[in-house]
Amino acid sequence: MSKIGRKSIEIPENVTVEANKDFVVAKGELGELRVDLNDKIKVQVSDKEVLVSRKDEEKISKSLHGTIRSLIANAVHGVSKGFEKTLEIVGVGYRAQIEGDKLILKLGFSHDIEFPIPQDVAIEVKKNTIIIKGIDKQRVGQVSAEIRAYKKPEPYKGKGIKYSDEKIIRKAGKAVKGAASGA
Repeated sequence: MSKIGRKSIEIPENVTVEANKDFVVAKGELGELRVDLNDKIKVQVSDKEVLVSRKDEEKISKSLHGTIRSLIANAVHGVSKGFEKTLEIVGVGYRAQIEGDKLILKLGFSHDIEFPIPQDVAIEVKKNTIIIKGIDKQRVGQVSAEIRAYKKPEPYKGKGIKYSDEKIIRKAGKAVKGAASGA
């Protein structure tokens, strides 16, 4: 059995989970998410928990077991609490602001970058910090990765857009030729 697939998913009080043979729907305060199922996976919903099991021991069933359990757990967590990613902008003159339904990024290019904010995520800007919130974990991660891709942090000065918990490994700059030999 899959270690992750065996774990039951606890359902918070403000969330309802409905299982069909084709999909699972989680509804909560923040919205509604749907997870599609494979015919090799079986989902049982009780009052307080969700159990995911597989119908046979084929390789595809084993690989889907833990994955679908994690997707359902993320859906339950998303509709009850939501997900959040934080990006930091590092660099002189680098900044972000929201104008209408667009995120405007000034990243040292000759032009400003306009990123249209998707309907299913919310973006906040505080000083040099961009906060992306939403109920779908995959979508929040994808949007933050797209924003970060405009100016990845470089290893010499660390300038660019980075995740708040990301560590940038710094490289030493070029050494002066005469300084190394002491002449």
